[in-house]
Amino acid sequence: MSIAATTHEFKLKSTGSMILDKDIDIPVRDGTVLKGNLFKPNKTGQFPVLLSLGPYGKDVHLSEFMPGAWEELKKRCPEIFEHSSCTHLVFETADPEVWVKDDYIVLKVDSRGSGKSAGFLDVNSPAEFKDLYDVIEWAGVQNWCNGRVGLLGISYYAAGQWMIASMKPPHLSAILPWQGASDFYRDRSRQGGIFGSGFAVRWWNRSVLRNQFGNVECPFKDIVTQARNTGPTELSKEELERNRVDYIANILDNPLDGPFYRERSPRFENIDLPALVVANYGGLGLHLRGTIEGFNQIASEQKWLKVQSGSYFLTFLQPQNVAIQKRFFDHYLKKLDNDWPQEPKVEVAIRSIDDKVVRQVHDQTWPLQATKWTKYYLDVGAGVLLKTPSPESSFIEYEAMGEGAHFTLPDLKTHIEMAGPAVAKLFVSSLTQDMDLFVTLRAFNSKHEEVTFFGATEPKSPVSMGWLRVSQRKIDPQKTREFRPFHTHDETQALEPGKIYEVDVEIWPMSLALPEGCTLVMTVSGRDFERLEETGEQRGSGWFLHNHPKDRPKDVFDSTCRIYSGKEWPSYVLLPLVE
Repeated sequence: MSIAATTHEFKLKSTGSMILDKDIDIPVRDGTVLKGNLFKPNKTGQFPVLLSLGPYGKDVHLSEFMPGAWEELKKRCPEIFEHSSCTHLVFETADPEVWVKDDYIVLKVDSRGSGKSAGFLDVNSPAEFKDLYDVIEWAGVQNWCNGRVGLLGISYYAAGQWMIASMKPPHLSAILPWQGASDFYRDRSRQGGIFGSGFAVRWWNRSVLRNQFGNVECPFKDIVTQARNTGPTELSKEELERNRVDYIANILDNPLDGPFYRERSPRFENIDLPALVVANYGGLGLHLRGTIEGFNQIASEQKWLKVQSGSYFLTFLQPQNVAIQKRFFDHYLKKLDNDWPQEPKVEVAIRSIDDKVVRQVHDQTWPLQATKWTKYYLDVGAGVLLKTPSPESSFIEYEAMGEGAHFTLPDLKTHIEMAGPAVAKLFVSSLTQDMDLFVTLRAFNSKHEEVTFFGATEPKSPVSMGWLRVSQRKIDPQKTREFRPFHTHDETQALEPGKIYEVDVEIWPMSLALPEGCTLVMTVSGRDFERLEETGEQRGSGWFLHNHPKDRPKDVFDSTCRIYSGKEWPSYVLLPLVE
């Protein structure tokens, strides 16, 4: 049963009104018709289009899709409601009210097989990228468009932007990926080669499958009609299964990097569009690394990076950040001669131990040019981090599924600041043919109380984390930098039990100002970091857990492991100190 398009008028909180052309038909190259919502000014003219396409439901209000995020928005960001009623606020996409009033069109589209768009559900796939390409080109030639289309969105709606930009649709004029993974293997699926199953399974079942087209058990209601969001078509469970990929099985069946992941990752050298890239320290385990890597790797000369703090769900909607987004798009989609070209190329927030921002650092590159890369060597016997290697060679033994081994930087005698990625070079061994390394950096104040940071899915995030499957320790020397190893993940090199191996663990970007008397602790373990005294799902790593039994069989990974230190085995952590 087809869904007919309808037109609605809504008053804006500021002045005037906007028109919603709801459930419009958008044809793509194979004859499939996708459903979209078009929010536009209630006036004649041609306007730039801000586009998003994805599986979460163009008609599902944030309060239904992610109730926790909605409650945090009301609690932490009341200023947002001074500018919008948030009536049409949909998860991870632009609020049309705040854009239409400034003469933008907002186009939101249900991806194939989701919401009200019929078809085969295949998220993050070449087929979906082709659909988005076609939607961009369809929008770019409509009589209400000025010929320029921009992409704006968070997470899923940011990650796809890298891929589409590398495909070069002619009417795509600028991108604004707000915290979006760019490498489908290293960022989104397998951090350090380890399957991030905690998030993937939850995301696939809760965020995607519940909104599959024709799902009669969908709990989400259409904002306007209050009807079931997956359309009037009713499909059986067997029909739903036939109409979608098995996303989790596909990742499990592809433990190494290869064609499956490469066709879902961009060719950065093809991206030469203007790009405002926004990363957030609150995205450990999914987006943070790839957002910054995307900025560094794309070919565009007109590119900017902002690294922020907090929850990227909330910061995206804050009025001061919407103003930044508008200045960027005004310049490239409206061709306004504003001051955007003078914006600092790189802006990095330095966090304080009370989870505020001490200062913003402006620069031309990431990492910051003034970074003083500093090694702190492990002394495993004393459990400390030292400026020079211990003269005594030693090792510490730990159970992989226990709490791991801890190494403490002595209480600081002076104030220090850090901003950038980090690396842990470790000499390790296992009693089995493999081992997983989970490296966590934690900060403590002068009273030796842990200081934590509010993130997207974890209210008490540590400073940073890193992961590595030791059998995938091989690095690409051409792509590796002192501050960021690049693992090929293209083959498995099994360990010889008891043999010592030198490995480099990439620790994701961070920032922190540590006053005198504070300290930093590095924990190395064989499982995800969790505060065992906490209850519930969010105990330090949020939903970003690596615990799938098929990917981490106990007979391999529940082992006794060792870390070695001393002049013979100079294990260290490389930290990005800045002045």
